[in-house]
Amino acid sequence: MRTLIKNGHLIDPGNQKNGKFDLLINKGKIEAVEPKEKLKDIEDAKIIDAQGAVVAPGFCDMHVHFREPGHEYKETIETGSESAAAGGFTTVAVMPNTSPVNDNRSVTDFILAQAKETSNINILPIGAITKGLKGKSLSDMGELKEAGCIGYSDDGLPVSDSEIMRRALEYSKMFGLPCIQHSEVLELTQGGSMNEGVVSTELGLKGMPTEAEDIMVHRDISLLPKTGGRLHVAHISSGGAVELVRQAKAKGLPVTCEVAPHHFTLTHEACRGYNTNAKMSPPLRTESDIELIQEGMRDGTIDIIATDHAPHDLVDKQVEFSKACFGIVGLETALPLTLKMVDKNIISLEKAIDMLTFQPSRIFGLEVGTLGVGKKADITLFKEKEEYSIDPSKFKSRSKNSPYKGWKVRGKVLQTIVNGKTIFKSK
Repeated sequence: MRTLIKNGHLIDPGNQKNGKFDLLINKGKIEAVEPKEKLKDIEDAKIIDAQGAVVAPGFCDMHVHFREPGHEYKETIETGSESAAAGGFTTVAVMPNTSPVNDNRSVTDFILAQAKETSNINILPIGAITKGLKGKSLSDMGELKEAGCIGYSDDGLPVSDSEIMRRALEYSKMFGLPCIQHSEVLELTQGGSMNEGVVSTELGLKGMPTEAEDIMVHRDISLLPKTGGRLHVAHISSGGAVELVRQAKAKGLPVTCEVAPHHFTLTHEACRGYNTNAKMSPPLRTESDIELIQEGMRDGTIDIIATDHAPHDLVDKQVEFSKACFGIVGLETALPLTLKMVDKNIISLEKAIDMLTFQPSRIFGLEVGTLGVGKKADITLFKEKEEYSIDPSKFKSRSKNSPYKGWKVRGKVLQTIVNGKTIFKSK
């Protein structure tokens, strides 16, 4: 049976559509996208009335941690997928810092097999740059691509050895996949647990300076002209790093970057009270950094929004701040937090959707992120104006580590569709 989504406001940046369009789904693919009322005579179609809702391509998150294999008590591919669907995400890329590390075909095969068996969304593996994430020798990057990996990263750890990173970028050019760098000079952050600044001093905590991020971003960009590789800067948090990426793009270098919602909505002030749910890496920075990040979103320096969804159990967070794990869950708060940037006129609603759909697809060479005829019917419907309070206890994620409890927000996902099938519907 065909499905007709009607009466919605369709926003599809990849196809430059923004207006009243109806959308027809047939056999899991998009059969037609036409102005309102042109598809009114479709017979025997299931009707989804999207009156008052935005109809967008399914969101794509290129940076999540689903913890399987190895740490299933925090999250599994199944629970992570349910969380993604609740947040409007139909495609996610899972980072390799599992146990064992995804640095070889067997682990990639396991992740894809688990995804096929338990997930209702598109799961895309990221392979490790180095064996065991140890930074000593390269993984078999060719094998990882053949197995289905769409990029390479040692996320959670930087590739500190410049020679190793140079070779990785050379291989990234050969294989046509990006190297995704967690930009941090470990010698400057060793033992640190939050941004270095006034707040860390007042709390008596060792800080992590922005220079640790800036220096690594500068190093990696400096390797691009010689290697021709593709660099993607993960979870950018420093205003200085944003400017470095801006300058590199102006020179035509193959660099892209992402920002996580927590880095454009929270500062290190959130760590007061030793709130471990505000502990993340890279850490929350200053108001000045946020302003520069928002400017990077406005002018296109920052390409995409990615959550860095990092679930942790209570046992990992209800400890002293210095001992707590880094990271927060982010899939189910990404849309409303992004809409705060729309409220502040930092970006338009169309730009916000572009950063969550078409731009990730473009950067990673995916066949998703648009509502073009013949494409997979991966679709997100949301009420842009619906207001509510964030309640982590209601998250689909197995973990609830979020600093946004009680925040008043707007933007509620109504329905998430993958391959023409509804996989999430709000109550």
